[in-house]
Amino acid sequence: MALQGRIPVTHDMVFPHGAMVRGEVTQVDDFDQSTKDNRVQEIDKVTKLRVWQVRVDDLDPEARKGQDTITVKILADVCPSLPDTIPGLPFRPVEFTGMTVTPYVDERGTRRSIAYSFRATGVQAPSKGARKSGENQAA
Repeated sequence: MALQGRIPVTHDMVFPHGAMVRGEVTQVDDFDQSTKDNRVQEIDKVTKLRVWQVRVDDLDPEARKGQDTITVKILADVCPSLPDTIPGLPFRPVEFTGMTVTPYVDERGTRRSIAYSFRATGVQAPSKGARKSGENQAA
């Protein structure tokens, strides 16, 4: 099978209506290496880069409850900088670069379901050429 592991995707494929980050970038702890007194940051097994995470609101008006906020892990040597917030609000419009998605079976609760893990190698302010919600793409 040609598709195994992380599948490359674009920001617009994942967030066609845009995305906003809530809060700040935080490090992802390696739960096998960390102790109560010594937190060790997770290192990505593929890229060998440090793993950071952000909470992201999907601006898709049809996103189902529970799927409208996701975590995106960012792989970088140093903590990524986020774009500025919208004046008067705690949200930051963002665009992710170098995105991948990894589907997996979520066995929490009483039912199994397909879930997705999103990773990126960068985060930036939305590019000027980014599609606005509701615009049609040229054929």
